[in-house]
Amino acid sequence: MNRTTLSLLAAVTSLAAVTGFAALTAPDGGTATEATAPARMPVERSSLLCPAPATSDLAETVYTSYTPQSGAGGGSAASSGVSTAELRPSVATLRGPADDAGKAGEEKKDGKDEAEKDGSAQKTPSDKPVVSLKQPGKPVGAKASGSAAPALVGTATGSLAPGWTTQQTTTVSAGSGRGVLGVNCTAPDTDLWFPGASIAKDRQDYVHLTNPDDTGALVDIELYGKEGALKSQLSDGIQVPAGASVPVLLSTLTADPAEDVTVHVTTRTGRVGAAVRGAGDETGSDWLPASADPAGTLVLPGIPADATAVRLVAFAPGDDDAELKVRLASATGTINPAGAESLRVKSGMTASLDMKDVTKGEAGSLLLSPAEGAPASPVVAALQVTRGKGDKQEIAYIPATAPVTERATAADNRAKGSLLSLTAPGETAQVKVTASAGTEGGAQAVKTYTVKGGTTLAVSPPVPAGLKGSYALTVEPQSGGPVHAARTLLLPEDGIQMFTVQTLPDDRGLVAVPAAQQDLSVLGD
Repeated sequence: MNRTTLSLLAAVTSLAAVTGFAALTAPDGGTATEATAPARMPVERSSLLCPAPATSDLAETVYTSYTPQSGAGGGSAASSGVSTAELRPSVATLRGPADDAGKAGEEKKDGKDEAEKDGSAQKTPSDKPVVSLKQPGKPVGAKASGSAAPALVGTATGSLAPGWTTQQTTTVSAGSGRGVLGVNCTAPDTDLWFPGASIAKDRQDYVHLTNPDDTGALVDIELYGKEGALKSQLSDGIQVPAGASVPVLLSTLTADPAEDVTVHVTTRTGRVGAAVRGAGDETGSDWLPASADPAGTLVLPGIPADATAVRLVAFAPGDDDAELKVRLASATGTINPAGAESLRVKSGMTASLDMKDVTKGEAGSLLLSPAEGAPASPVVAALQVTRGKGDKQEIAYIPATAPVTERATAADNRAKGSLLSLTAPGETAQVKVTASAGTEGGAQAVKTYTVKGGTTLAVSPPVPAGLKGSYALTVEPQSGGPVHAARTLLLPEDGIQMFTVQTLPDDRGLVAVPAAQQDLSVLGD
């Protein structure tokens, strides 16, 4: 066999290792010489990254990790090799305003990390996994306390890889960062948009960068306000060492204060997971995940019925301005919210729209599309949603999210306080929702919902019989038009309406693997 043959076989082997094993022969056992439709195969490897939960000693964090059972989403789970799914502590690297990111710190002195003094340090993580999943269909939970809980990096393989999801939920009972901070641990990427951050005087927003790989990543951060790009300092070439997590305070990157900011994270080398932690003196705190990729039409699902204020933030990354029509998909139909029917987003600038209590006591989702006669200029967008008022208010974020094409999962649901929002922006859709067993016991429950076209259906989801612990919800469209989903977790405390919202994009547990068009052995020696 010559070198060409070996190279081609290596490429196929690499593809199968990531996306699932693809047969190299035709269905009848002969050589596949004609093009056939790509097979939908389960992935065999998934990566997740969880940011460091909080900086407060009062923080209590719960992790819930879950992989749906095989067969869900239209395919059987990968079975080759040993299946594992673990999340381990990352190297914690803190970056101060005048320090090089990734700079190794000094040894701890008197039991305290030097990062507390000069803003830069590197901690060696434990090898012990914080979260270890054993089998599909059965979630596991773990807990961490205080401000020392690190960022997590992890990989799932084999039957635990397709649809692997982990929810990180942190409760901080007091202080400027108080609230419920919820985030779906994310896959690494190279290009991420975060509209809805802030560098106002009363805000302390950080972007957390986590590198899962064995080599360092080089990251650029761009900030855009209402007048365009903000003059940034120390935002180019941020080093994120292998296996490390770097939290960067946004206000240290520019001298220009701005209430509404879009954060653009790109990598020159490597890849990172990223999330923005927004925290205000009066509004509490939560995680802002990345928006869906820039598009002319976006859906932002899951605005709570009792929202007291809703603020839309959008950014146009292309060369053209975007003229957007803003609609609300409520329980009964799609309406044009009075006084907030449209938004113009200039190219390279961040625009915002104060929508006040737009839901008027009825849960809904926001639909963005080109205004009549306007081109479909791509935008990214997110909502800042407030519940409560005065010193009892609390914020959460809802980024634009892609539809659930085959399956999506929200982990860490409780017997009380979980709400599921399903939005069908086009045709009516049928959706199956599966409640897993609990982390400590309970039996699976399944329910099917009909979501009428142009509406949002907000329901208390099914709860496992005999539930003990937390559980996962898996959403699978069955028929009809596209469906967008979000889960709200309500955890009020001392009269404060603490909550968090997680959108549910497709879990990408299945990928298209092209069928081989030629038996590679015919290439000769």
